[in-house]
Amino acid sequence: MRMHVYAIAMRTRFRGITVREGALLESERGWGEWSPFLEYPPAVAEPWLRCAEEAAAGDWPAPVRSEVPVNVTVPAVGPQRAHEIVRAGGCTTAKVKVAEPGQSLADDQARVEAVRDALGPGGRVRIDVNGLWSVEEAVARIPLLDRAAGGLEYVEQPCAEVEELALVRRRVDVPIAADESIRRAEDPYRVRDLEAADVAVLKVQPLGGVRACLRIAEEIGLPVVVSSALESSVGIAAGVALAAALPSLEHACGLATVQLLTDDVVTEPLLPRDGMLPVRPVRIDPEALARLAAPPEREAAWRERLAAVQQLSEEGTS
Repeated sequence: MRMHVYAIAMRTRFRGITVREGALLESERGWGEWSPFLEYPPAVAEPWLRCAEEAAAGDWPAPVRSEVPVNVTVPAVGPQRAHEIVRAGGCTTAKVKVAEPGQSLADDQARVEAVRDALGPGGRVRIDVNGLWSVEEAVARIPLLDRAAGGLEYVEQPCAEVEELALVRRRVDVPIAADESIRRAEDPYRVRDLEAADVAVLKVQPLGGVRACLRIAEEIGLPVVVSSALESSVGIAAGVALAAALPSLEHACGLATVQLLTDDVVTEPLLPRDGMLPVRPVRIDPEALARLAAPPEREAAWRERLAAVQQLSEEGTS
């Protein structure tokens, strides 16, 4: 299996990065994306590799829908820029990043208000805290941001620990979604067992692939939102495959994040139209792949990462 390492500039700083690096795996049957964030150790990056191998093998379930509703993602930017992103995003649902280190609650309120105004009547706003609040902060701030949004669809991962999510859920009226408490947990089903969330956010790479996520979705017993890990369209295609195969899809998915990149490696990027992504194959653009190739030293670093993950997998099966 051949590996191609890409480096794509971001339109806006997001998750602390301005360039997204990742690797594409090419086999005779297809392509898969392996793009764990650079700080992730081999044990964390290993499920991401299983997802890429599944995709490259063409081993996805049959879809039950031809398109997937998606949200526009709004980084922790100023209100004017947030308004512009939503207007350009072409979606009726927006996920807004809040609790950015160095910013205030007032910054979050202004951003959420701008997003609400940009969406207009009938738009839905959800916020993502990435586990950065304490229970008391969450209980105090959620009602204020709910008011700024004109009613929040849900709050994603307000606190870091699943036990904290359970406490917050019992003290606020806004639905709670679990992300890190599922994808980073040794037992993703504690969210279900503790009744800690109303929505399960599933990311295909961190959880080991489309079929692994389908099992979790079936067993966790919660409405599912499929979200991205800031991938190229090759990685997004795996998320779309999951969303397309779910028996029920009640919420827009966080799969429109190709909008955050300045370029892509495919001939037709997976970008939303009227708030929907099509369920279709993606085709690699050889010229784009060459143009976006990471420098040799970065490619070497990714090959070292791959070798470390493969060694870890071999040790685990020996």
